[in-house]
Amino acid sequence: MASAEGGQQHPLGIYYKIWILLFVLSGFSYAVDYFEVQGALRWTLVLTFMFLKAGFIVAIFMHVVWERLALALTILGPPSVLLFLIGFMAVEGKYAEEARFTYMGHDRNAVALTPADIHGGGHGSGEENHEGDEEH
Repeated sequence: MASAEGGQQHPLGIYYKIWILLFVLSGFSYAVDYFEVQGALRWTLVLTFMFLKAGFIVAIFMHVVWERLALALTILGPPSVLLFLIGFMAVEGKYAEEARFTYMGHDRNAVALTPADIHGGGHGSGEENHEGDEEH
């Protein structure tokens, strides 16, 4: 059944199949935590399942798969470019950190100072007695 604007009707079966697939992918994502996968494999699996689920949601439930290519690129292009640039920033940040350790002699095990280290442990603790606050 077509609408007055000439739109198309999509079969409900595709929505049910994608809905079930999203549940399966979510189950895999939870299985990563349940089996306590650690390290790079954990984050690779979690991000892969996340991007797959997001891709299916955008493609099917937001109807991008049935849109013209120009509109799909208009919607998906800017976030893709941003992800690409974020990846470049991560690589550049890691390079700058390694250069700092290698060439500038910074200590890899250095611990950042806390405000208590700078101002002393008793600052703002409320234990000091001010003038006029003497008990009678």
